[in-house]
Amino acid sequence: MTDPGAGRRGRLNRHQVLEAAIALADADGIESLTMRKLGEKVGIEAMSLYNHVANKGDLVDGMIDVVFGEIDLPAGGTDWRTAMRQRAISARAALARHPWAIGRMESRATPGPATLRHHDAVIGTLRAAGFSIELAAHAFSALDSYIYGFALQERNLPFDTEKETAKVTQAIMARFSSGEYPHLTEMAVEHILRPGYDYGDEFEFGLDLILDGLDRARHTT
Repeated sequence: MTDPGAGRRGRLNRHQVLEAAIALADADGIESLTMRKLGEKVGIEAMSLYNHVANKGDLVDGMIDVVFGEIDLPAGGTDWRTAMRQRAISARAALARHPWAIGRMESRATPGPATLRHHDAVIGTLRAAGFSIELAAHAFSALDSYIYGFALQERNLPFDTEKETAKVTQAIMARFSSGEYPHLTEMAVEHILRPGYDYGDEFEFGLDLILDGLDRARHTT
Protein backbone atom coordinates (compact mmCIF):
# COMPACT_ATOMS: atom_id res chain seq x y z
CA MET A 1 0.00 0.00 0.00
CA THR A 2 1.29 3.48 -0.86
CA ASP A 3 1.88 5.80 2.07
CA PRO A 4 -0.24 8.94 1.32
CA GLY A 5 2.13 11.07 3.37
CA ALA A 6 5.27 9.96 1.59
CA GLY A 7 5.09 12.61 -1.13
CA ARG A 8 4.52 15.37 1.39
CA ARG A 9 7.46 14.22 3.50
CA GLY A 10 9.66 14.16 0.43
CA ARG A 11 8.77 17.72 -0.53
CA LEU A 12 8.96 19.20 2.94
CA ASN A 13 12.11 21.12 3.89
CA ARG A 14 13.49 22.80 7.00
CA HIS A 15 12.38 26.29 5.98
CA GLN A 16 8.78 25.14 5.54
CA VAL A 17 8.86 23.52 8.96
CA LEU A 18 10.18 26.74 10.52
CA GLU A 19 7.57 28.88 8.76
CA ALA A 20 4.81 26.57 9.99
CA ALA A 21 6.18 26.73 13.55
CA ILE A 22 6.27 30.53 13.37
CA ALA A 23 2.65 30.63 12.18
CA LEU A 24 1.60 28.50 15.16
CA ALA A 25 3.61 30.65 17.60
CA ASP A 26 2.19 33.85 16.10
CA ALA A 27 -1.34 32.54 16.55
CA ASP A 28 -1.17 30.91 19.97
CA GLY A 29 2.19 31.77 21.56
CA ILE A 30 5.39 29.76 21.58
CA GLU A 31 4.50 28.08 24.88
CA SER A 32 1.70 26.21 23.11
CA LEU A 33 3.95 25.04 20.28
CA THR A 34 4.53 21.28 20.38
CA MET A 35 6.04 18.88 17.90
CA ARG A 36 2.67 17.13 17.68
CA LYS A 37 0.87 20.33 16.70
CA LEU A 38 3.63 21.23 14.28
CA GLY A 39 3.44 17.79 12.68
CA GLU A 40 -0.31 18.20 12.23
CA LYS A 41 0.27 21.64 10.71
CA VAL A 42 2.64 20.33 8.02
CA GLY A 43 0.86 17.01 7.55
CA ILE A 44 3.42 14.55 8.89
CA GLU A 45 4.01 12.52 12.02
CA ALA A 46 5.75 14.41 14.81
CA MET A 47 8.71 12.04 14.73
CA SER A 48 9.29 12.85 11.05
CA LEU A 49 10.00 16.47 12.03
CA TYR A 50 13.35 15.30 13.37
CA ASN A 51 14.45 14.86 9.78
CA HIS A 52 14.42 18.67 9.62
CA VAL A 53 15.19 19.86 13.18
CA ALA A 54 17.36 18.14 15.75
CA ASN A 55 15.14 18.97 18.73
CA LYS A 56 12.88 21.69 20.15
CA GLY A 57 15.88 23.92 20.84
CA ASP A 58 17.03 23.66 17.25
CA LEU A 59 13.49 24.48 16.15
CA VAL A 60 13.42 27.68 18.22
CA ASP A 61 16.94 28.60 17.02
CA GLY A 62 15.69 28.32 13.45
CA MET A 63 12.53 30.31 14.15
CA ILE A 64 14.55 33.15 15.65
CA ASP A 65 16.88 33.07 12.67
CA VAL A 66 13.90 33.46 10.32
CA VAL A 67 12.75 36.52 12.29
CA PHE A 68 16.23 38.04 12.06
CA GLY A 69 16.06 37.43 8.32
CA GLU A 70 12.96 39.65 8.16
CA ILE A 71 14.83 42.65 9.58
CA ASP A 72 16.26 45.01 6.98
CA LEU A 73 20.04 44.92 6.85
CA PRO A 74 21.87 48.26 6.63
CA ALA A 75 21.98 49.19 2.95
CA GLY A 76 25.35 49.78 1.36
CA GLY A 77 26.11 53.43 0.74
CA THR A 78 23.62 54.62 3.37
CA ASP A 79 24.91 56.84 6.17
CA TRP A 80 25.13 55.07 9.51
CA ARG A 81 22.36 57.06 11.19
CA THR A 82 19.83 56.38 8.44
CA ALA A 83 20.88 52.73 8.36
CA MET A 84 20.51 52.29 12.13
CA ARG A 85 17.17 54.12 12.12
CA GLN A 86 15.75 51.96 9.33
CA ARG A 87 17.07 48.82 10.96
CA ALA A 88 15.49 49.73 14.32
CA ILE A 89 12.11 50.45 12.73
CA SER A 90 12.27 47.20 10.78
CA ALA A 91 13.20 45.24 13.92
CA ARG A 92 10.28 46.69 15.85
CA ALA A 93 7.93 45.78 12.98
CA ALA A 94 9.26 42.20 12.94
CA LEU A 95 8.70 41.88 16.69
CA ALA A 96 5.17 43.23 16.31
CA ARG A 97 4.49 40.46 13.78
CA HIS A 98 6.09 37.84 16.04
CA PRO A 99 5.58 38.94 19.66
CA TRP A 100 6.69 35.52 20.95
CA ALA A 101 10.22 36.43 19.78
CA ILE A 102 10.49 39.36 22.21
CA GLY A 103 13.01 38.37 24.86
CA ARG A 104 14.38 35.54 22.74
CA MET A 105 16.23 37.41 19.99
CA GLU A 106 19.56 37.40 21.84
CA SER A 107 18.97 34.35 24.00
CA ARG A 108 20.12 31.61 21.64
CA ALA A 109 23.51 29.97 22.23
CA THR A 110 23.66 28.69 18.65
CA PRO A 111 22.61 31.62 16.43
CA GLY A 112 21.87 30.90 12.78
CA PRO A 113 23.35 32.46 9.64
CA ALA A 114 20.74 35.22 9.28
CA THR A 115 21.34 36.24 12.91
CA LEU A 116 25.11 36.33 12.46
CA ARG A 117 24.82 38.15 9.13
CA HIS A 118 22.55 40.75 10.76
CA HIS A 119 24.90 41.40 13.66
CA ASP A 120 27.95 41.54 11.40
CA ALA A 121 26.27 44.07 9.09
CA VAL A 122 25.29 46.34 11.98
CA ILE A 123 28.80 46.28 13.44
CA GLY A 124 30.31 46.81 10.00
CA THR A 125 28.13 49.87 9.36
CA LEU A 126 29.15 51.43 12.66
CA ARG A 127 32.83 50.67 12.14
CA ALA A 128 32.76 52.11 8.62
CA ALA A 129 31.28 55.31 10.08
CA GLY A 130 34.26 55.74 12.40
CA PHE A 131 32.92 54.13 15.56
CA SER A 132 35.66 52.53 17.65
CA ILE A 133 35.18 48.89 18.61
CA GLU A 134 34.20 49.99 22.12
CA LEU A 135 31.75 52.63 20.93
CA ALA A 136 30.26 50.26 18.35
CA ALA A 137 29.59 47.80 21.20
CA HIS A 138 27.99 50.56 23.28
CA ALA A 139 25.87 51.64 20.31
CA PHE A 140 24.71 48.11 19.54
CA SER A 141 23.77 47.52 23.17
CA ALA A 142 21.94 50.84 23.57
CA LEU A 143 19.96 50.42 20.36
CA ASP A 144 18.98 46.79 20.97
CA SER A 145 18.04 47.46 24.59
CA TYR A 146 15.76 50.24 23.42
CA ILE A 147 14.22 48.26 20.54
CA TYR A 148 13.55 45.14 22.59
CA GLY A 149 12.46 47.08 25.66
CA PHE A 150 10.03 49.22 23.71
CA ALA A 151 8.62 46.17 21.93
CA LEU A 152 8.08 44.43 25.28
CA GLN A 153 6.41 47.46 26.84
CA GLU A 154 4.23 48.02 23.80
CA ARG A 155 3.24 44.35 23.78
CA ASN A 156 2.15 44.48 27.44
CA LEU A 157 0.08 47.65 27.28
CA PRO A 158 -3.60 47.04 28.20
CA PHE A 159 -4.80 48.76 25.01
CA ASP A 160 -4.25 48.62 21.27
CA THR A 161 -6.56 51.14 19.64
CA GLU A 162 -7.24 54.83 20.28
CA LYS A 163 -10.67 53.90 21.64
CA GLU A 164 -9.21 51.32 24.04
CA THR A 165 -6.55 53.83 25.16
CA ALA A 166 -9.21 56.39 26.04
CA LYS A 167 -11.33 53.79 27.84
CA VAL A 168 -8.45 52.50 29.99
CA THR A 169 -7.14 56.00 30.76
CA GLN A 170 -10.57 57.28 31.78
CA ALA A 171 -11.15 54.22 33.97
CA ILE A 172 -7.85 54.86 35.79
CA MET A 173 -8.62 58.55 36.23
CA ALA A 174 -12.06 57.73 37.66
CA ARG A 175 -10.40 55.92 40.56
CA PHE A 176 -8.86 59.05 42.09
CA SER A 177 -10.24 62.37 43.23
CA SER A 178 -9.95 65.55 41.19
CA GLY A 179 -6.58 67.19 41.81
CA GLU A 180 -5.12 64.10 43.52
CA TYR A 181 -2.55 63.37 40.82
CA PRO A 182 -2.26 66.63 38.87
CA HIS A 183 0.66 65.66 36.66
CA LEU A 184 -0.88 62.35 35.60
CA THR A 185 -4.13 64.16 34.87
CA GLU A 186 -2.33 66.76 32.78
CA MET A 187 -0.52 64.06 30.80
CA ALA A 188 -3.75 62.17 30.19
CA VAL A 189 -5.87 65.16 29.20
CA GLU A 190 -3.29 67.11 27.22
CA HIS A 191 -1.55 64.20 25.50
CA ILE A 192 -2.96 60.69 25.77
CA LEU A 193 -6.64 61.55 25.31
CA ARG A 194 -6.07 63.88 22.37
CA PRO A 195 -7.36 62.61 19.00
CA GLY A 196 -4.82 60.57 17.05
CA TYR A 197 -2.71 59.53 20.05
CA ASP A 198 -0.75 56.33 19.42
CA TYR A 199 1.78 55.07 21.94
CA GLY A 200 3.79 53.61 19.08
CA ASP A 201 4.64 57.14 17.92
CA GLU A 202 6.91 57.44 20.95
CA PHE A 203 9.31 54.91 19.43
CA GLU A 204 10.93 57.11 16.81
CA PHE A 205 11.23 60.07 19.20
CA GLY A 206 13.25 57.99 21.66
CA LEU A 207 15.21 56.36 18.86
CA ASP A 208 16.31 59.76 17.53
CA LEU A 209 17.46 60.79 21.01
CA ILE A 210 19.72 57.72 21.15
CA LEU A 211 21.06 58.35 17.65
CA ASP A 212 21.77 61.99 18.55
CA GLY A 213 23.72 60.87 21.59
CA LEU A 214 25.69 58.29 19.60
CA ASP A 215 26.55 60.90 17.00
CA ARG A 216 27.93 63.19 19.70
CA ALA A 217 29.91 60.33 21.20
CA ARG A 218 31.30 59.45 17.77
CA HIS A 219 32.79 62.92 17.46
CA THR A 220 34.17 63.12 20.99
CA THR A 221 35.80 59.71 21.47
